[in-house]
Amino acid sequence: MIVAIFSTKRYERNVLEEANAAAGSPHELRFFEAHLDRDTAALAQGAAAVCPFVNDRVDRETLSKLSSRGVRLVALRGAGFNNVDVAAAEKIGIAVARVPAYSPEAVAEHAVALMLALNRKIHRAYARVREGNFSLDGLLGFDFHGKTVGIVGTGRIGMALARILTGFGCRLVASDPIEDPQFTDLGGRYVPMDELLASSEVISLHCPLDPRTWHLIGAAAIDRMKRGVMLINTSRGAVVDTRALIKGLKSGKIGYLGLDVYEEEADLFFEDLSEQVLQDDVFARLLTFPNVLVTGHQAFFTREAMVAIAETTIANLTKFERTGHPLHEVRLDRHVRRSPYQACGKLPVSARPSSDALALKP
Repeated sequence: MIVAIFSTKRYERNVLEEANAAAGSPHELRFFEAHLDRDTAALAQGAAAVCPFVNDRVDRETLSKLSSRGVRLVALRGAGFNNVDVAAAEKIGIAVARVPAYSPEAVAEHAVALMLALNRKIHRAYARVREGNFSLDGLLGFDFHGKTVGIVGTGRIGMALARILTGFGCRLVASDPIEDPQFTDLGGRYVPMDELLASSEVISLHCPLDPRTWHLIGAAAIDRMKRGVMLINTSRGAVVDTRALIKGLKSGKIGYLGLDVYEEEADLFFEDLSEQVLQDDVFARLLTFPNVLVTGHQAFFTREAMVAIAETTIANLTKFERTGHPLHEVRLDRHVRRSPYQACGKLPVSARPSSDALALKP
């Protein structure tokens, strides 16, 4: 089967080719650096499947253009599918597949790395020492032991984080529509979202992006948080309202902010823009705060995760070619689940941007 793979980098191409070869080279892989959207869909001419990445835009128009060129499968190289109009795909007759789990530990460990770096100001200390400045002024941190950490979403990644933080001696609270008994076995407690916001010194986001969690963390949610709270987001950028974050940082309500995702990241992340002037004024403002640490959507980026993503992607393609259904198919009736996060005081669903593109993080 011919597969058009979009938004590819050298390191991704290598691991996908290795996984395809290990499976007996069942597919012809065609690699494109371009993002997949309505303007680049023509590149998939002759392919039975496309393989987009997290910032590709697979909306109704893109899907229609893909279908007219013979594409029958969208095989995502990740867990989330908020960038795909799944309802439109089902109507058009294009199957959608994802990689439901690759390395939840990779993302959880990166979240902890952001926490530790922000707390102990590793990024600032590194720069100081290289300049010969060994002063400790401004580098005071705190013990994580005994602190309350709120985990929003206890899927695979949230649970991996909970296990790590249990070792730190943290008190754990969580909010999730589906309670995992493993979390309570660790000593954690499920609480209403309002209580999580009000009681946590550290809040880490691991929930899906859907119309109900869009801007879940906005001005109202931030107002309910403890002053000086540490907020970490390694889920999806639009789960937080960036402008509200900036106001929270300016007021001192947010004392530490760690982001691996950004709601307008599609034009920024995964590219080398070091020779250009950033055109996103909101993102540029974020970077001016000394208590903000941003990484470019790299939480997933470990050797183990890349291999798992490639192997599962090839498995999805192979099963679809043989049976007409991928190994991990995305269907609205199977993956939509009720969200409790409107407790944060968000706008009603009808007032938010309409979307049939739902995401489910592992």
